[in-house]
Amino acid sequence: MPIGPGEHDVRRLQLTGGATFTLSLPKPWVIANNLSARDSIRVDWRTSGELMLSPLDDAAERRTEVTIQIDRLPEGALYDHLMGAYISGVQEILVLSESPLGRKTRGVIRRFLRSTRGFEIGDQDDVSARLISLLNAGELSLNASLNRMYLLLSSLVRDILEVLRGGDGEMISDHEEREREVDGLQYLIERQVGSMLSSSQIVKSLGLSRKQGVEHANLARSLERMMDHANQMAKLTLETESNPKLSLEEMPLSVLPIWLDSIKTLMINLRERDAHQIEAARNSLKAAQLELEKHEEGLWSGKRKAAPLLFEDRISESTRRLCAYARDFGEILLNMLAYDSIRRY
Repeated sequence: MPIGPGEHDVRRLQLTGGATFTLSLPKPWVIANNLSARDSIRVDWRTSGELMLSPLDDAAERRTEVTIQIDRLPEGALYDHLMGAYISGVQEILVLSESPLGRKTRGVIRRFLRSTRGFEIGDQDDVSARLISLLNAGELSLNASLNRMYLLLSSLVRDILEVLRGGDGEMISDHEEREREVDGLQYLIERQVGSMLSSSQIVKSLGLSRKQGVEHANLARSLERMMDHANQMAKLTLETESNPKLSLEEMPLSVLPIWLDSIKTLMINLRERDAHQIEAARNSLKAAQLELEKHEEGLWSGKRKAAPLLFEDRISESTRRLCAYARDFGEILLNMLAYDSIRRY
């Protein structure tokens, strides 16, 4: 019985001419890919030992499209469906409606374009909008995106420290913009990794295995979560009237330089992969977490006013979360180090 997508079959190798092994291909697969006798097929030998077969006309060059029918979606779900299509790696998204696209729908589309990288409106009329990707998933290094995320994150934390020291709050007035850029880079990495799973050519272009790609997506997620808490700290700093005076040499602010040093070390070891440095950074972060927990437990035992206590407690909690997600970042690096050291026979 012929097999179809998602099914499997067992076929026997045949020896041809005394020196060449041949294997017959499923006829439905040949027909589905518009192949015929004497056509060429790319054979990719994966590090796991598996072979991947694909038509020679690169799958990455074949444009994929998804159609989103607005009238069939739940109220307010358009943005999530657009983002799902983006992360899945499609090159074109067609948004259709039975009635003219309203102001709210067009606003959601503009928000999607601001949140992503490489998508633009190709053509648009009263009832439809075609969004087209102009960016090849294999063009931008995942490490470059991670480094940009790190720079945005660490610079915001340094600026928050400066403002709490008495600097001008204008330094962190763009905190929402910085967070949106980090979010956009994380979405881009998710999209690239999703494309790696279906295209061996993108795997080759990015110079990473699929396993490494997935771990890079996990690293991006950790950085994005840290940015969420840095953004909360910036917002709290700007919106609290008459910020309580916190000493940079005492808890919780004394932990932020420790976090900055540790996350810098971990980012360096995205390239260096020194297990001793990674563990040292994670241990520093763990000790800082424990100190912050003790600090938060003791905050409410005195007779200080509630408003400054609440401010300090929330700053402490976000700092502790920064340490926790940085430790997760280090753990992912150790996983990558272990995977790279596996010997295959």
